[in-house]
Amino acid sequence: MATATMGTRVPTQEIRQKKVWSWSQPWVYLVALVAVGVAVGPVLWVVLGGARTNPQFLTDPAGLPNPWNWGNYADILGGQFAQRFWGQLWTSSLIAIATTAGVVILGTSVAYAIARFPMRGTGALFSVFAAGLMFPATVGILPTWIIINEIGLVGNPLGVIIPQVAFALPTTVVILTPFVKAIPNEIEEAASIDGATRTSFFFRILLPLARPGMVTVGVLAFVGSWNSYMLPLFVLGAGGAPAHQHTLPLGVQMFTTQFSASMTSIMAFSSLALIPALVFFFTMQKYIVNGLAGAVKG
Repeated sequence: MATATMGTRVPTQEIRQKKVWSWSQPWVYLVALVAVGVAVGPVLWVVLGGARTNPQFLTDPAGLPNPWNWGNYADILGGQFAQRFWGQLWTSSLIAIATTAGVVILGTSVAYAIARFPMRGTGALFSVFAAGLMFPATVGILPTWIIINEIGLVGNPLGVIIPQVAFALPTTVVILTPFVKAIPNEIEEAASIDGATRTSFFFRILLPLARPGMVTVGVLAFVGSWNSYMLPLFVLGAGGAPAHQHTLPLGVQMFTTQFSASMTSIMAFSSLALIPALVFFFTMQKYIVNGLAGAVKG
């Protein structure tokens, strides 16, 4: 009888628990929807604005295209602005890829030295890189430009790549060092017994194990380089480089100034400049989350 009584009480408690309603849940969804609307709304407005004509935009700035006009996008991709857009896309891609490669290679090497070499001063060295996170890159733009001008890299993409690698190294080292430390020492000892040197252990064992962290810092370096504006403005814009050799963020600003009378063309150019970074970020965002979780866990 006791067993039967207990058997009837459990479903009753489960039913009561299911009937409990949390009034905080609708507010969570409401706040999330508002946040998404605030983030996506302006971008969607710019994209749709590029498919309108100037009279349509001036008459009803918040309306939908009627009729749809894809001439602005056609002019940028294959018309009078094509050389400028594709040239700036190539420059941004070149600088971002080179910056990412430099950040990953140098950052992984420094993290390996800090985490695996028992030397005096490695803790202080790591503290120096951690302190670099509090140093805003904009503060160092002017002295950086003076140095770049002295070595003759003003107007050259290398004048943007080298400082960007230096500015991104603190974040890279801080994220990668826990990954390298989390690799068990037994693996390195077993590799050394098998005759592996430190160099072969680094390339054949450590790099594959630290791949999530490397992907994370690579994505952060790529997006940061792609969205950089101040440094390209000083190095390429003030350096007298042709318009098609500027980066896309700098090109959007100059395009806005030069064609301020055509708001829909500006919106189309801005929309196309956003697409590569958005596609890259949404493709790699899961690696960012996994990499940052591994860094915190390590």
